[in-house]
Amino acid sequence: MSTLYIRLPSKAAADSASHWLALACPFALASGSAIERQGTAPLSDLSDTVAKTQRIVLLLAASDVILLRVKVPPLSSARLKAALPNLVEDQLLADPSDCAVVAGGVSDGLRTVAVIQRAWLDTVAKAFIAFGARHIAALPAQLCLPHQPQSGQPGSVIVNINEQGTDIDMTLRLSEQDGIGLAIMPEQNGSAASVAIQTLCAIVPEAPVTLYVSQSSVLAYQEVVNDALALSKRINVSADNWTRWIAGTGETTLDLMAAMNIGTGSRLDWHSWRWPLALAAAVLLINIAALNIDWWRMKSEATTLRASMIQIYKSAYPKESVIIDPLAQMQQKVALAKHVSGQAAPDDFTAITAAFGEAWSSAVSATGKAAAIAALEYRERSLFVKLKQGGEAPTQQMKAVLAKYKLTLELAPAQSGVVVWQIRSAR
Repeated sequence: MSTLYIRLPSKAAADSASHWLALACPFALASGSAIERQGTAPLSDLSDTVAKTQRIVLLLAASDVILLRVKVPPLSSARLKAALPNLVEDQLLADPSDCAVVAGGVSDGLRTVAVIQRAWLDTVAKAFIAFGARHIAALPAQLCLPHQPQSGQPGSVIVNINEQGTDIDMTLRLSEQDGIGLAIMPEQNGSAASVAIQTLCAIVPEAPVTLYVSQSSVLAYQEVVNDALALSKRINVSADNWTRWIAGTGETTLDLMAAMNIGTGSRLDWHSWRWPLALAAAVLLINIAALNIDWWRMKSEATTLRASMIQIYKSAYPKESVIIDPLAQMQQKVALAKHVSGQAAPDDFTAITAAFGEAWSSAVSATGKAAAIAALEYRERSLFVKLKQGGEAPTQQMKAVLAKYKLTLELAPAQSGVVVWQIRSAR
């Protein structure tokens, strides 16, 4: 999955510019950990790249994000999100309702909470959504710096300096869970490197420092550091690179976009799915049309068949005025005619009883010993035979014989432990 990493300017730099989208920002386009393209460009020039990239990771200026360490009681995710503004209210100068607040993981019994001005984050999010971004993550830049330097003394404060024209954006990683940032606007009579080093010494007066600057600025910062022997012993200047930042984003879980409700989460790329969706819609329409055509054809056949059955019924019984189900009524008429002519129906009492008698005789003679019949009952066009207790019920033999007469035998619910057969026509 392709990911576009962008280091955003600070809000102070954006406010001082005529249009913040015209500010040049460092960016890197990567696939996994492999960097495909990197450089510095105005955000407005990256709109096409943003639209084509599957995921956007914004590194928010450290000066815009406040990191707090807060003791939080065990709460569900929804309750924690609702309680966060109240938990950090005492540590903020601004109104918590004007801030986006996101909590990270627990370390040493405390949660790391990130706070940013909601209006600024909303402006950034809407700008990238307008560019066509599908999945946006916004991470504090200070937590994307490595906690330990790749070289230098262990326990160093990690510092990154990014120059935005005449403005300086300083990011400091003080510990694993803590970091700050400063937006510096140097005066005309001082170089950016000297002003940045003076500010850095004021913030970190004694601890060793690993300082990362752009490749083009390494020499200028190294000269300022070398001018003072004490600084050269504790400040190590190195060239910045995107590999370090990309590795740091993978270790950061504080995504400030989670506090925004403007649809910045993962969204399906409908543009790349347009042809498969069009094909699926076409197939669906064809199937719907085919089903409807088949339904209308079958309905027409059913209507024609019913009209034909009614016509046949009327021709046979012209005096019948009420015809609801011509097939059932015809069957009733045929059965009645057979009964009047003396021909028994397959499910008549006499036909079932006669067949049962012959089958019973055959079964008793075959088994030699069978239970006696306690009662016979005819209802629901079935013959119910209740056997007496104490004898063997020749059920299987009876089924075999009755099948010759096109009759079926099933066991009806037993009554007080007595076997009950249900015999009816199989036709």
